[in-house]
Amino acid sequence: MDRNYTYRLLRCAYDVFDELGPGLLESIYEEALAYELQIQGFTVERQVPVPVVYRDKKLQADLRLDLIVDNKVILELKSVSEYRKVFEKQLYTYLRMKNCELGYVINFNEEDLRDGIHTVVNPYAR
Repeated sequence: MDRNYTYRLLRCAYDVFDELGPGLLESIYEEALAYELQIQGFTVERQVPVPVVYRDKKLQADLRLDLIVDNKVILELKSVSEYRKVFEKQLYTYLRMKNCELGYVINFNEEDLRDGIHTVVNPYAR
């Protein structure tokens, strides 16, 4: 994926963080980041349903990913005091199910947002 593209995308997260700071609800960051991404020319979908199929049966319960940008990068947003590696596993599952190559878990509840950005890659995406 183009470095300039990912730089512009992550710059939006930094802009939101610089404006709002840490400690707010995840839903606030989601709305603000979606808005900032749109201002910067990205196409953004929020709370995208991800169907779950088990042995050729679509289950009634869907997963919901926070943001998908240009139908190719998934952003899973958090505002937690304790980061857990399971967030990356959750994102990896979304990447597989949506056949996307790249995603970021972004935890806005950090003093420095650099510590809150975690990259997840799906090597099997086409």
